[in-house]
Amino acid sequence: MMTRAELARLVDHTLLSPTATPAEVEALAIEAAELGTYSICVSPSMLPLGFDLGEVKLATVCGFPSGKHTPASKAAEAAESVANGADEVDMVLDIGRLKAGDSHHTQSEIHAVRTAAPAPTVLKVIIESAALTDDEIVAACRAAEAAGADFVKTSTGFHPSGGASMHAVELMAATVGGRLGVKASGGIRDWDAAQAMVAAGATRLGLSGTRAVLDGGESADSY
Repeated sequence: MMTRAELARLVDHTLLSPTATPAEVEALAIEAAELGTYSICVSPSMLPLGFDLGEVKLATVCGFPSGKHTPASKAAEAAESVANGADEVDMVLDIGRLKAGDSHHTQSEIHAVRTAAPAPTVLKVIIESAALTDDEIVAACRAAEAAGADFVKTSTGFHPSGGASMHAVELMAATVGGRLGVKASGGIRDWDAAQAMVAAGATRLGLSGTRAVLDGGESADSY
């Protein structure tokens, strides 16, 4: 089992509410530094930040939350975010095109964003795993790898089908085989759930209730 500090270093401390204010984003950043999280993840309209994050990385989203944007618009959004200071971009696939069997489109839209936000920017691909069959999850992961992404990510947290599941994380981790990271996000609300996702193969966690999750591990760390 990971310690509280070790788990915190896997967390993208997230605030993607449509009503989020600059003051709330600054409070998020202060909390992230206090908790020791890897990054904060905020909407692109919040960039550039008007304050220094220190060692905390800055992540944002593109094509969020529906993914029903053109590859060109996703690429432009990602490029603008990088110019505004983003270290990492979490893009949402056009899930409908993937479910229709158009894996070529899936790979090409990821490639468009990858080209617009090249390394060292970290690119995560949100596949909305709860809305996919196992075969579709595998296809999405393979497209992400072929297009040069760094991570596959389970969920936006906004889809009615739900968020991360252990089964999806295990399947995603098996498909990418350690060549890409796996981010579990959506519905992870306590210490045990977070630990279970890491055990299933997650190498990053997207959490909005980070403090509550980490506080749940304080008793575990005392043993």
